[in-house]
Amino acid sequence: QVQLVESGGGLVQVGGSLRLSCAASGRTFSSIAMGWFRQAPGKEREFVAQINNNGASTYYADSVKGRFTISRDNAKNTVYLQLNSLKPEDTAVYYCATTVYTWKVVATTDYDYWGQGTQVTVSS
Repeated sequence: QVQLVESGGGLVQVGGSLRLSCAASGRTFSSIAMGWFRQAPGKEREFVAQINNNGASTYYADSVKGRFTISRDNAKNTVYLQLNSLKPEDTAVYYCATTVYTWKVVATTDYDYWGQGTQVTVSS
């Protein structure tokens, strides 16, 4: 079992920034890859970013590349998502998840444990 708890969401204006955190427990955190997804109202959950177990490799959706940064601190069992230059279309619930795969894993079905999500709202 793995428990994931996201935090850091909120209301921000266009062009603003937020940093999301995902605290993990219940599994050897440093051995697993992590991902961030988001789901807007009426839309399917979509891939945002992934980071491998040691943080050396990252992968992003084209829609966030250059604006979002995924990172992790294995000493704190936490993965982060820095959101910069936010747009109204970034409004969604953001979820972190674990995966046993290592690279370019974008399908929700390839992730096994999920957090409860944190709401990000970008106002124009």
